[in-house]
Amino acid sequence: MTAFRAKISDSGRLSIPASFRRAIGLKRGGEVVVELDGREIRIRTLDEVIDGAQELTRRLLGKKADGSVDAFLAARRRDSRRE
Repeated sequence: MTAFRAKISDSGRLSIPASFRRAIGLKRGGEVVVELDGREIRIRTLDEVIDGAQELTRRLLGKKADGSVDAFLAARRRDSRRE
């Protein structure tokens, strides 16, 4: 683990070193998710959080689940034909 010492500005801002931003692929204007876990603050990119949610969904639904847009539209067409 790599750590750095930082100060919080009067407005509550924290500067993240460029080496850290590069390491996680965070670009200017990029979105992050800030999580509070007990007394620990965790910062992750939005893409990382989405990837984690998608992986969890795959694990929970199994390999049979097809979550593609095409599969969704095909299911909706089948449902509408039955009505």
